[in-house]
Amino acid sequence: MPLTPIEHADASPEVRAVYDDIKATRNVPDVNNFWKMTAHHPATLARTWESLKEVMAPGALDPLVKEMIFVAVSVTNGCAYCIRSHEAAARKLGMTDAQFGELLAVVGMANETNRLAHGYQVELDERLK
Repeated sequence: MPLTPIEHADASPEVRAVYDDIKATRNVPDVNNFWKMTAHHPATLARTWESLKEVMAPGALDPLVKEMIFVAVSVTNGCAYCIRSHEAAARKLGMTDAQFGELLAVVGMANETNRLAHGYQVELDERLK
């Protein structure tokens, strides 16, 4: 039987506490399905949320750049859910259609050249060592 999302009303107190922190931190009325599915293992839910909250907080990289990087990695990994979730977050932070298009162009080009370099087993240039 496939797992179903755990709603707030059906969650354990431990899971509800994480949900409440996500909602407060993100200023949203409900948590998304990623968190509701991850709640099937409360320790993973809590650990993942704490790590994500720390990594995605403003720092040397601004939040928009971080969200765009998340989209790029999600495209490369083929995670449709993550692409859409972090695209929405990036758009909320101001990412334009033009930026999204360029981001996807860079992702595509990086993947192509990475595969060529890997396939040809290109040795690192001396000046890059």
